[in-house]
Amino acid sequence: MYSQGSCSSSIFAKDVDNMMPFTENSTWNFAAEDGVFKRTTQPIITGTSVLGLVFDEGVMIAADTLGSFGSMARFLNCQRVVKVNDQIILGAGGDFADFQYMSSIIEQQIINEECLNDGFNLKPKSLHCWLTRSMYNRRSKLDPLWNVYVVGGIQDGKPYLGLVDKIGTAFEAPTIATGYGSYLAQPLLRTRIESNPSISESEALDLIKHCVRILYYRDARSFPKFTIGICTKEGVRITDPVEIDSEWSVARLTEAKSS
Repeated sequence: MYSQGSCSSSIFAKDVDNMMPFTENSTWNFAAEDGVFKRTTQPIITGTSVLGLVFDEGVMIAADTLGSFGSMARFLNCQRVVKVNDQIILGAGGDFADFQYMSSIIEQQIINEECLNDGFNLKPKSLHCWLTRSMYNRRSKLDPLWNVYVVGGIQDGKPYLGLVDKIGTAFEAPTIATGYGSYLAQPLLRTRIESNPSISESEALDLIKHCVRILYYRDARSFPKFTIGICTKEGVRITDPVEIDSEWSVARLTEAKSS
């Protein structure tokens, strides 16, 4: 069903089965009080759009570094694009605490696989499958993890890009944009890829920067600093935060409306 070294491994299976059991004394239950379970109904510290793009030799995922507390730009250095192993990168939007929780589980799984040293490594399709099952499991127990994940990597020598949201909806696509980016960036990404499916890495980088700039202009929860994860057959690279150039001179042409 799954490839070896994938989501069929023991820690992943245990975590999926035991996420949020309905017992008051469970070690997983941090919020039971007088027999009443509490659930997160609204995320606290959140990240906005994540962009993903397949180019001729690999996959690219980008996200800004802002952690918003409601409408406040509270944390300016939240890394939302991470390296999983030498053939997988992961980007996340939504609740940053939930992302840290899932990242710790995935990181431990990678450590366990390295300790086994059996020649098998987690693959992007396996991670995407496990995330889908985990998110749907939590959603079915009415305690979702408030995230949208973008998984990219090299699967059997070919670029792979997939998305899974907080209710377990999942799909693969050559271009992906979450949050506000699904309205503003996705049409730009899709139009470019449909006209030229085999763009180079430099062309993909320029396109991603253009989309990040558009989101910075239009999305009130975005930020000019962003990180990019690039996965090719040679390995994974995560860039340091880069600040996008922007032009606001057009603001002089606007006039405030009097009440």
